[in-house]
Amino acid sequence: MMIIKNRWSWVLGIFIGLGSSVSAQSQMVAEKMPAHQALERFALEDVRLLNGPFYEAQQIDLDYILKLEPDRLLAPYLREAGLSPKAKSYGNWESMGLDGHTAGHYLTALAQMYAATGSKECQDRLTYMIGELARCQQASAIGYVGGVPGGKQMWSELRKGNFDLFGKKWVPWYNLHKLFSGLRDAYLIAHNQQAKTVLIKLADWAYNLLNAMSAEQISKMLRTEYGGMNAVSADIYEITGDLKYLKLAKLFSQPEFVQDLASHKDNLTGLHANTQIPKVIGFEKVAQADPASVQFGRAASFFWNTVVYHRSLATGGNSVHEHFNPINDFSGLMESVEGPETCNSYNMLKLTELLFLSHPKGGYMDYYERTLYNQMLATQRGGKGGFVYFTSLRPRDYRVYSSPQKDFWCCVGTGMENHGKYGEMIYSHNEYDLFVNLFISSSLRWKGKGIRVTQTTKFPFNEKTSLKLSLAKPGRFSVYLRKPQWVQSGFAVKVNGESAEIATDLENKVPGYIALNRNWKDGDEIELTLPMNTRLVALPDKSDWSCFMHGPVVLAAVTDTSNMSGLEGDGGRFDHIAGGPLYELSKAPLLVVDSNSLHDRVNSMVKAIDKSTMTFDAAPLIAQPKYKHLKLIPFFKLNNARYMIYWPVAQPGQVAKRIAQLESEDAKSLPLEKRTVDQVTPGEQQPEKDHLMQSENAETGLFKERHWRTPGSGFFSYQLKMDPTVRFLRITFYGTNQAIKAMISINGTNLEAAKPIREKKDDLYWVDYPISEALRLKPAVEVKFKGTDDNHPVRIFDVRLIK
Repeated sequence: MMIIKNRWSWVLGIFIGLGSSVSAQSQMVAEKMPAHQALERFALEDVRLLNGPFYEAQQIDLDYILKLEPDRLLAPYLREAGLSPKAKSYGNWESMGLDGHTAGHYLTALAQMYAATGSKECQDRLTYMIGELARCQQASAIGYVGGVPGGKQMWSELRKGNFDLFGKKWVPWYNLHKLFSGLRDAYLIAHNQQAKTVLIKLADWAYNLLNAMSAEQISKMLRTEYGGMNAVSADIYEITGDLKYLKLAKLFSQPEFVQDLASHKDNLTGLHANTQIPKVIGFEKVAQADPASVQFGRAASFFWNTVVYHRSLATGGNSVHEHFNPINDFSGLMESVEGPETCNSYNMLKLTELLFLSHPKGGYMDYYERTLYNQMLATQRGGKGGFVYFTSLRPRDYRVYSSPQKDFWCCVGTGMENHGKYGEMIYSHNEYDLFVNLFISSSLRWKGKGIRVTQTTKFPFNEKTSLKLSLAKPGRFSVYLRKPQWVQSGFAVKVNGESAEIATDLENKVPGYIALNRNWKDGDEIELTLPMNTRLVALPDKSDWSCFMHGPVVLAAVTDTSNMSGLEGDGGRFDHIAGGPLYELSKAPLLVVDSNSLHDRVNSMVKAIDKSTMTFDAAPLIAQPKYKHLKLIPFFKLNNARYMIYWPVAQPGQVAKRIAQLESEDAKSLPLEKRTVDQVTPGEQQPEKDHLMQSENAETGLFKERHWRTPGSGFFSYQLKMDPTVRFLRITFYGTNQAIKAMISINGTNLEAAKPIREKKDDLYWVDYPISEALRLKPAVEVKFKGTDDNHPVRIFDVRLIK
């Protein structure tokens, strides 16, 4: 286990958790952390989950993991090493250019499951895969091992400063980062010594590569998503003590981004969210490893603060279409099926954990807890298994789930990890004291102290938890118990059946926690009472949308199970996105709530039907009679259905006005969406990768918070799905004459200029180019843009095939 070093820790925020709004005020604080306050995690092998929703999720995940075939995951590595694969590579993302990324995640998932459950099958698979990866590495004279197609030549050219091949690959460093992380976890979590050997040789290769490049070349390289290469490099420094790996971590950290965040500049709008979060994890790890790297710590703290309090939803998730939306406009999240991405939440939990351990505060764990329940638990299909990529927040939409042999999205990789590490943060400790952070049924073994703790609870289906201590010998220490922000009056602590005296907030050394310091003996028992209420939580932009929460749990309502095409992925390029019809916002269930008595009214009018299942009746708040039968349940228990999380809200007497507003939104977007067969937003990273973009000398940017791409002096192209019903290629661009300044072709045939039609805002125009009958019969077409006027390069905002 890595020891967190003492350092200056810049902490932002007086953490005001979720009340009537997810966003909260914060205050800048800079302080030196006393050495005794830095915490450590317990090893995953020292915590066991007991019966409850987290244990159930762990076992479903274990079953999914064991359905995968290691030799198929390893095939790209053997192929690239010049060895004969023992099985055929998996398809989907594993054969579309991101070959090998899942194997890295799989190493971590196996290591975690072995530690968390003792599964001999997981250990055996891990040992076998590490051995095969070592064999691949031995076939290389330079220590490289990877699954990137054509990786050896690409890396060789990159070392010389030639970016031609690098620019045509799908995020090579991001891909390789998964292997780095898997090897690290195989060593640190599962104690596999061979993994350490392979990891260090691979790190030496990476160090030699970057050390041969100029600062300008590295800066250019890091414009392409690179995962958390800085974070894992810092981990390798902690493992080895060799300063060259700390240097490598800093080479993988973009100084401009560090400086912006350290200066408290939120320039995140429009950025690909999950490109940024792993970088920031790396910033915090560099700060922990190097006391002189103050700016890195400042950057990480500010980033967490602004994402959690200004960009995150009640679920803990963030982003739309994988990008950070404007902090004053969350309408896109209510309209899109591409809501928060699971990978984002996975990485935000990693960052939260690091910040909490370095400077424990209840606010960190409040966020961690709600994200754990409402994103992590909710993104695995109950019973059958399968992982969610996008959690749609659009009213009456649904999620789709991966299939183990067919789908290999990024969120499948992180999904396999998510449900195997629930034991990580239930407890933590410093040299003397125990911290109880989460109320999850579990057992803990603190080997160094001869202490065992058994936490028995049905939380959140019951408002109590009990902790029984088993001690080898009596001793005095403190047990820190988290007092959540959401807890109501009636919070109580008993020790051996007697009320314990609770210190005032000003007396607490750790905000958000209470400390019980006493001489503990074998058999002592602590009982917490954790009263919860039901409340409405608004969007961070304070618009007229709200969701229900009970304690830390988001409540949702099943609306129906109709028209859910592609509920389970089938290996298709876009199978991670719900493809069923969109339902009108104006016909969604709507709440009527008087904002002047919001909290009292909601808590008193939402009635518990069955407390043991957290089922509630919100009929008095629902406007339309046909929806008054809807029941609220924990979102993490909802599967295979369309649902409501965020509801449109109207003041009393304003229902008709609110519906008219929603009808206006429907009129803007739904007719075109219903006609659209395929669409890509130029400049948005993942949609462009989904559409197999090729480009040369093309550039991207933002205009009024909308993404665009220009061919510049080169070109860019997409592969779009075709259908016999398609009639037009619609191109949206900026400027009255821009259409004639880019040569547009479909399958090599140039399109003739057509008259542009102006949109109603932002000086954007669109052109509909007719599609020939011959093209309509093809399964896909290539749409290509070639620059023809360097002085007036066209900016393309939207490309779609429409009926």
